[in-house]
Amino acid sequence: MTHPPIPRRLAAPEPGWSVQADVVVVGSGIAGLTVALRYAELAPGARVLVVTKDVLSSGSTRWAQGGIAAVLDPADSPAEHLSDTLVAGVGLCDVRAVRALVTEGPAALRLLMDHGARFDREPGGELQLTREGGHCRDRIVHAGGDATGAEVQRALVEAVAASASTGGRIEVIEHALVLDLLKDASGAACGITLHVMGEGARDGVGAVRAGAVVLATGGMGQVYEATTNPVVSTGDGVALALRAGAVVRDLEFVQFHPTVLWLGEGSTGQQPLISEAVRGEGALLVDGAGERFMTGVHDLAELAPRDVVAKAIMRRMLETGAAHVYLDARHFGEKRWRSRFPTIHAICLEHGIDPVREPIPVAPAAHYASGGVHTDLQGRTSVAGLYACGEVACTGVHGANRLASNSLLEGLVFAERIAADLASVRLAPGEPVDDGRVAGLVDPRARPRVQARMSAGAGVLRSGRSLSEVGQSLLDARWTPVAVEPCTEAWETTNLLTVATALVAAARAREETRGSHWREDFPERNDAWWLGHLDVTLAEEGLSMTYRQHDEDRTTLLPHQVEVDLVAAGLDPAAVMALIGAALGEDLAEEGDVTTLATVPADQAAAGDVVARADGVVAGLSVAEAVFSYSSQGRLTAERHAKDGERVARGDVLLTVTGPARDLLTAERTALNLLTHLSGIATLTDHWVQAVAGTGARIRDSRKTLPGLRALEKYAVRCGGGVNHRMSLSDAALIKDNHVVAAGGVAEAFRAVRRSYPGLPIEVEVDRIDQIEPVLAEGAEEILLDNFSVEQLARAVRLVDGRARLESSGGLALRSAREVAETGVDYLAVGALTHSAPALDIALDLRGA
Repeated sequence: MTHPPIPRRLAAPEPGWSVQADVVVVGSGIAGLTVALRYAELAPGARVLVVTKDVLSSGSTRWAQGGIAAVLDPADSPAEHLSDTLVAGVGLCDVRAVRALVTEGPAALRLLMDHGARFDREPGGELQLTREGGHCRDRIVHAGGDATGAEVQRALVEAVAASASTGGRIEVIEHALVLDLLKDASGAACGITLHVMGEGARDGVGAVRAGAVVLATGGMGQVYEATTNPVVSTGDGVALALRAGAVVRDLEFVQFHPTVLWLGEGSTGQQPLISEAVRGEGALLVDGAGERFMTGVHDLAELAPRDVVAKAIMRRMLETGAAHVYLDARHFGEKRWRSRFPTIHAICLEHGIDPVREPIPVAPAAHYASGGVHTDLQGRTSVAGLYACGEVACTGVHGANRLASNSLLEGLVFAERIAADLASVRLAPGEPVDDGRVAGLVDPRARPRVQARMSAGAGVLRSGRSLSEVGQSLLDARWTPVAVEPCTEAWETTNLLTVATALVAAARAREETRGSHWREDFPERNDAWWLGHLDVTLAEEGLSMTYRQHDEDRTTLLPHQVEVDLVAAGLDPAAVMALIGAALGEDLAEEGDVTTLATVPADQAAAGDVVARADGVVAGLSVAEAVFSYSSQGRLTAERHAKDGERVARGDVLLTVTGPARDLLTAERTALNLLTHLSGIATLTDHWVQAVAGTGARIRDSRKTLPGLRALEKYAVRCGGGVNHRMSLSDAALIKDNHVVAAGGVAEAFRAVRRSYPGLPIEVEVDRIDQIEPVLAEGAEEILLDNFSVEQLARAVRLVDGRARLESSGGLALRSAREVAETGVDYLAVGALTHSAPALDIALDLRGA
């Protein structure tokens, strides 16, 4: 049997019609419509064409139940969201992409709300926040209880319609299946071919000529027999990108949602999802005997990252021989089920299950592709003029396993970035050329066989043997004894087979278990060999694969884990390196550490214990480790015995450093200067936090920091249990008396800020009670009460009555902190935390190696 090659172009009739656009967006979910709307705003007069496979309101976004993750609670922080994402991604997240996600996410979410999205709110008006697996904080916004995707889709579709009605140039072509990318003589994208299912001026195969093409086609869940994805999710975007020669990355990391409604043996196609938010609200996983099995698997139990939960369910199913487990939320009661999860409640009843009175049968099913078309931070792929966004893309945010509710946020943030990039370059389309790619099609009758084999051998459980068998069956599926006529079914099957072949090739190559890729024959994670990415391309000779070291584009020389820890702490590794370099330069000058050079033999090895000489809270261990590593060019290695934020006692060993004695002693003072200073801040913050414990008030810092140390000092405040106020003057508008004078009044100052920076939080500082009501009337979200007495603070709290957050600042002392906190203010702002905290006594004890 001769197996034909993977088609590099879909066999199709020549285009019978064509249209022009500045940008063509393929896909109408959160990613595609956000790109279209934002680009139309940034480039007035530009023509945007949205191509969607079904109607505009269809696609994967509307099926999202859980919500959107974003840092909106003052007690939360981007650093914590970043840390949770990195943990879920198991070492393969691009920290730059994650930092963009968590820092730009709140503003992107507010823009979505400006486009009309309405999320569930508390009685007082603030957004309801919940928690899902892998998150350490409540940071998930939702709509309609469990209908977030439907609300987001509604808002964006209405915004597109409103744009068109007010003269916007967004045009939509529905029922259109994208076929292939048009490329010019330089290899740049200059449009697409597509097939429109319908009758009229634009039906059959046509072409769109455009300066840029944005793929926002969603996922590829239909490559499996059972999935949560809609029927349109056939991997069209990834397959198109492969045929166009683009790099596709990390396809082996397919996330299987752990709790999908089990519909019985042999059920196929789209399966109902039981949102992770149900577990976030307290539902428990039990086996057929009613026994919980997640408590001994992970500290977060049912709220562990999805790959952990899916694997635990599969293990329990294999141990018991059962086809499913159960999700027990009977304790919610009917009222809570109907109000918080009305959609899921209705779906369960529709399938004969009453979740109020019986546990829900669940099993894992294909859900989300963490990999996809490889992009940079502006959404650009390896093909000029081709962008990708949403589930079709691999931005680096998800690594080996997506953190719950990060996907819709990723669509928002990177859509904004793509729109900004497109508006800055305004590409003009070149002339399409025929590059001689061989066309072909796969028999559509192969589709169910492909899906069945993928679920059986390349699903949650994989092995070298099962993947080899799947690979052979996919190879066989290319052959057909009859000519295949171009049609939607054949095009989709060809896309599915193309994507499945690339996915299986990557899964066979990665001989380890990491995140959502579980190899039974290689059950352990292997950072020594597999801390990297598999890039797949399709050329004339077939698929080729390249291994890319995860940190090959790093800008620092720190150990990978130290760099990850710094980023998780909300610190920029390059900035920390620059600070360390400057500090070492001050210490070493031109001659270096002359005492150490004179007294310590060059070949002498040693170990040093970094020891607490007083009780306190430690902060900055990763920074100290960075000093030792950087100053010695990697010759010193460190082992930590404590974690930042932990209370330590006198005599506790915090860190052990080993390596050349000269290097150890040379770096000692710089490392200890930073560690003792940051630990002093954390310790003082902890004293304040303990003083107000139980009152509901939070301790926070100010911008009274040492030059160059703001990020580190504010991190130390968080280690001590405090929260940060503004990092810079651009984080929020803070109107003070001088601004009021310059603007001509408080109302004028408010309006000026709102005109210039719509959506930016506005705070105002007052020093008298009578100033409060006017600033409330203007919409102040936070009021800073400067140098108010305890009695005045209590009066201010009664007057505001929850209409704004209140901060007490100025004249605060630790001995009176509790009395101030008990007035009901939200924050106590303590500048002394960062500008005058005494250092915590920490020393280095040298010993033989």
